[in-house]
Amino acid sequence: MEAQAAADTTLNMILSRLDDMKAEETVTIDLRGKSAFSDYMVVTTGRVNRHVGAIAENVTKGLKETGIKGVHVEGLPNCDWVLIDSGDVIVHVFRPEVREFYNLERLWTQEPAAATAI
Repeated sequence: MEAQAAADTTLNMILSRLDDMKAEETVTIDLRGKSAFSDYMVVTTGRVNRHVGAIAENVTKGLKETGIKGVHVEGLPNCDWVLIDSGDVIVHVFRPEVREFYNLERLWTQEPAAATAI
């Protein structure tokens, strides 16, 4: 399978799992051409720690069932912010307050500021 088609298939599976788990305010950021490490970043919210953990475990299970190897997961013990790195798609699952604090979407979607000479 072509690399881009594989990334799109992975993204669609992840988005489906997030929808099934009632994840909230899911945003997909297209990183193609902006990043060498991944094609897509998905940022989503779980209502409480337990919901964040359940979402992350469900997505991780789906990735493994799809045959994606080397999935890296961080943050499951606390479930404030869980990062799932599948290679082509990186998923961030936050509690609402933590998501608001880090505001990753703004970092990746705002246009770079023009450099000013001093």
